[in-house]
Amino acid sequence: MISGKLPAAELAELKRLDVAHHLPGQTDYALQARLGGSRIITRAEGCTIHDAEGNAILDGMAGLWCVNAGYGRRELADAAHAQMLELPYYNTFFKTASAPAVRLAAAISERLGNGLSHVFFNSSGSEANDTVLRLVRHYWAVRGQPYRNIIIGRWNGYHGSTVAGASLGGMRAMHEQGGLPIPGIEHIMQPYLFGDAFGEDPEQFAARAAAALEERILHVGPHNVAAFIGEPVQGAGGVIIPPPGYWQRIEAICRKYGVLFVSDEVICGFGRLGKWFGFQHFGVRPDIVSMAKGLSSGYLPISATAVSSSIVDTLREGGEFVHGYTYSGHPTCAAVALKNIEILTREKLVERTAEDTAPYLAKALDRVRSHRLVGEARSLGLIGGIEIVSRKDTNERFGGKEGTAGPMVRDICIRSGLMVRAIRDTIVFCPPLIITHAEIDRLVGIIAAALDEAEPQLRALPSVG
Repeated sequence: MISGKLPAAELAELKRLDVAHHLPGQTDYALQARLGGSRIITRAEGCTIHDAEGNAILDGMAGLWCVNAGYGRRELADAAHAQMLELPYYNTFFKTASAPAVRLAAAISERLGNGLSHVFFNSSGSEANDTVLRLVRHYWAVRGQPYRNIIIGRWNGYHGSTVAGASLGGMRAMHEQGGLPIPGIEHIMQPYLFGDAFGEDPEQFAARAAAALEERILHVGPHNVAAFIGEPVQGAGGVIIPPPGYWQRIEAICRKYGVLFVSDEVICGFGRLGKWFGFQHFGVRPDIVSMAKGLSSGYLPISATAVSSSIVDTLREGGEFVHGYTYSGHPTCAAVALKNIEILTREKLVERTAEDTAPYLAKALDRVRSHRLVGEARSLGLIGGIEIVSRKDTNERFGGKEGTAGPMVRDICIRSGLMVRAIRDTIVFCPPLIITHAEIDRLVGIIAAALDEAEPQLRALPSVG
């Protein structure tokens, strides 16, 4: 495999330019400057990324939860090239559409089922959820209920970084910047058994967490609530897998009060949980589904908002939906997404996840479950999280607060050749769907070794209390 290493002078110049001109996403810019610039990623193939210093790193995050088909897919590059030569771009505003966008909408609808017959295209998951907000409020206005405009999300949920997306999400750190959330957004508890209800019976907790939705609907008035939005598994919140029965209860509450049920599949879609979409794993039927990331395996920016036929019937009575983006239905992005879906289908990567790699990962995590620092190791499909605790059989954290151990273990993992993410004190991972058994063993092995290396440093921290 070719190294991604760059000459020292070229790397130094890139790092200088990075600090001087580039503002990366989700970054402490003072830290970026102190570090002398970002890690420069130069190439990737399969499940491995390479940086400019010559390091080969197993990508346990599939980029940013998105490279489902793996890196180096020439078919996807060829699809983009061919489409660019034929029709690189056109919009969908002027009663026009491109063939790739139309075919992609049909392919997505076929895999969704459940009456989710129509698709609106965007460029990012954030935009897909902005579309959700605009669409559901417009829907209720067309139905003669414009006052029905409150959307309920969950604390620690993540629905994007735009003003609307960050408002729908429940990340308090995001709400502290920019005067968020915008009006008309409410939040309820997350179904985080390990963190928020340690030791509680899972079935009782599922009922209690779901009941929070009904309580909030009644508090603000059912006639004011437009929709509930949630991720099947909260990804950026820390790979929070809800207890059995939670989603069935949530859906029943939505139906009881006529509230639209929105499944945010930006991370869980396109095979991540061993089904085409996460809601299919949990056996529920949403009215609207937002998606992105795995739609093109991250090769080009594209997202979609799928809508049920009954909602579309109402929208057709409301005249023009004054909403859209320059790149909605971008033909080149759509062509790549179509080819990506073809690859996932042809190689049976969704089925392989459910039947082979997901069970293998779950079993491989036994290697760390008994570790002195591990409070819980959980996975569903090919997404997982490891909770770091200061005392076994508890959910107590080092230093008496979250966020002390996770970054330390994460940095050791990356230094050891594995890209993972620390969300507070949870090490999370989400590898490409093409990952092999040997690579899963390596992923878990590096995390185990990182825990061993970090333990003496963590034990040396001052105790609290």
